[in-house]
Amino acid sequence: MSALSFKRPAFRIAAKSKRPFRGEEELDRLHLITVFVAVVDTNGFAGASRKLNLSPPAVTRAINELEAHLGVRLLTRTTRIVKVTEAGARYAENCRAVLAQLNEADESASGLHGTPRGRLTITAPVGFGALYVTPVVTEYLGRYPEVSVSCWFMDRVVNMLDEGVDVGVRIGELPDSSMQAIRVGRMRLLVCATPRYLEEHGEPTSPEDLDKHVVIAASGATLTSEWRTSNHGTPGAVKLHPRLITTTADTAIAAALTGFGLTNVLAYKVAEHLREGRLRTVLSDFEPPALPVHVLHREGRHASQKARKFIDLAVERLRPQLAAM
Repeated sequence: MSALSFKRPAFRIAAKSKRPFRGEEELDRLHLITVFVAVVDTNGFAGASRKLNLSPPAVTRAINELEAHLGVRLLTRTTRIVKVTEAGARYAENCRAVLAQLNEADESASGLHGTPRGRLTITAPVGFGALYVTPVVTEYLGRYPEVSVSCWFMDRVVNMLDEGVDVGVRIGELPDSSMQAIRVGRMRLLVCATPRYLEEHGEPTSPEDLDKHVVIAASGATLTSEWRTSNHGTPGAVKLHPRLITTTADTAIAAALTGFGLTNVLAYKVAEHLREGRLRTVLSDFEPPALPVHVLHREGRHASQKARKFIDLAVERLRPQLAAM
């Protein structure tokens, strides 16, 4: 890593340094913050040691020296866990920005600017990842042969910062976080059943009618005890007494397709069944507000080339598809 044009970053953490870094010690400072960020990202000294191919004592010395220089405790260590302090979390965010800028400068200086390379880790819900994200990934890999991608498709909320994930796709409202979010669409939540079931049992005309119907609830998709509703813009919920509770929306859909009852799932999971007439939606007038869909990344405006190129492609491909939902 070249330091010819490196300017000392204006770290925003409030701390008095015991001694200034000068000359060659600036290079040591880059090493120290690299080690610190690795410890934070891997949740421990052992993980940072493996990631950077350093001995555990070397990692410990680097953190001790950095904390001594800053006069601030960055990490809380016990025999079992390593936890970043509030000051350490702010410092880590600033350090990531500095390291990203240096990497970008290196790429530009070596003529590699705009050529993504390395490994990119992506997360999305299982079904959405298979149907919508995978085609984006394969197109991206076709464009950039020097990148490899690891896809984490799972129906749990992945802590992208702690687990080292670069880009994520989320369906639903986002909690406050340090993640950068780009909205690409919205996803409706539909109540549906087969035409045969509706012919035999009648079509519910209000959420209260669900008490007279067979309900199939998926614990991984919605609350099993109630379904969200909306009445002329006023949010609400209807209590349920499901005959069948499953752990996945796919299982609930499979049960609904047999004509057993009504289920409540995200639109993309039943889009094909609705087009082919195998399922019909009901209670459309009481449908809750659609859930937002975002592409998330953790690097802000300092995102690496490989992340930026994937984000741009994902936004370009997902927006028109989700507009039809």
